[in-house]
Amino acid sequence: MSKTNAARLLDRAGIHYELREYAVDETGLSAPHVAAAIGVPPEQVFKTLVARGDRTGVLLAAIPASSELDLKALAAASGNKKVELVALKEVLGLTGYIRGGVSPLGTRKPYPFYLDETADLWDVISVSAGLRGSQLLLAPADLARVTTAHLCAIAVF
Repeated sequence: MSKTNAARLLDRAGIHYELREYAVDETGLSAPHVAAAIGVPPEQVFKTLVARGDRTGVLLAAIPASSELDLKALAAASGNKKVELVALKEVLGLTGYIRGGVSPLGTRKPYPFYLDETADLWDVISVSAGLRGSQLLLAPADLARVTTAHLCAIAVF
């Protein structure tokens, strides 16, 4: 397994994690598909979305694979009046990651990170390691600490 920038960042911070790889299916890049591929419930896999607030600019949000992002809740949590997902064509330029491989760790610039509070229901959650076919499994508290995440209710089930 090759280490990603996100994994190296966790190494430098002394954070324990497991790197889990899976075969990439270009037609099945959804987070629920990833959950099945790595053998964990969809609620334990957190997809990272890139959004833009009208006041704060770009921000990241991670929610369970089985949920949708509540844009109004994210706006309120981030101090914005309005938040919208960025266009897919902007994701690579903003984060350095492609769709299906966006990690909350190691983005080109450090963006504010909002993690759905349901992460705390698990001992370990999964987030992208920064490329398709690779997931990081780690304690939500460790992810929150290394990303200075804001835990909040931003997912709709």
